[in-house]
Amino acid sequence: MGRFKHEAAAADPVRQVVYLTEDETDGKFYRYIPAGWGNLSTGTLQVFRAGSATSGSFTWADVPDPDGSPTQTRYQVSGAKSFNGGEGCHYAENTVWFTTKGDNRVWQVNLTSNTYELAYDDNLVSPGSAPLTGVDNVTGTASGDLYVAEDGGSMDICLITPDDKISVFLRVTGQGSSEITGPAFTPAGNRLYFSSQRGTSGASSGGITYCVTGPFR
Repeated sequence: MGRFKHEAAAADPVRQVVYLTEDETDGKFYRYIPAGWGNLSTGTLQVFRAGSATSGSFTWADVPDPDGSPTQTRYQVSGAKSFNGGEGCHYAENTVWFTTKGDNRVWQVNLTSNTYELAYDDNLVSPGSAPLTGVDNVTGTASGDLYVAEDGGSMDICLITPDDKISVFLRVTGQGSSEITGPAFTPAGNRLYFSSQRGTSGASSGGITYCVTGPFR
């Protein structure tokens, strides 16, 4: 699936591809097309190509040498769009969302129209009032709500609705040296699991996993 600093992956069963983020300040957004769906041992790695704007159209281009040697994968394709610290990734209903921690953004990619845009940018919120900072992992519900976890920030999981309303869903207190990781819903959509990576101790051995029961929208 290519040699680079893998962060998150999201499977698209419609197109039978896997979307991948890269945790670099000039990281790229990739998709992997397995030779056979369900078997990731062989396939084609492609990179997202687009302009420098925060919205527009995009294409995919094959990465010539997914092994990344001697030229790293993110530098092999001209026009590959850079993203500042790729983190979480979530696919649903012909759309893939992914986050970038370096600029506290959530990106939305429409796979039907081959267009992309910002779903959230804390710089576009009044200074000091951004509900979501430390943007990190992301998941979603069947209704289209996004749940975005913070690495730092206020240790929140924030909710972004399809009509772009943003609010704090929950906050973990007393764990300022930790980060929220791995939010995921059960297949039935009635439970949300997530972890505080370092818990109250601030050490990796102090991690705590939580469960929130629904119903959710």
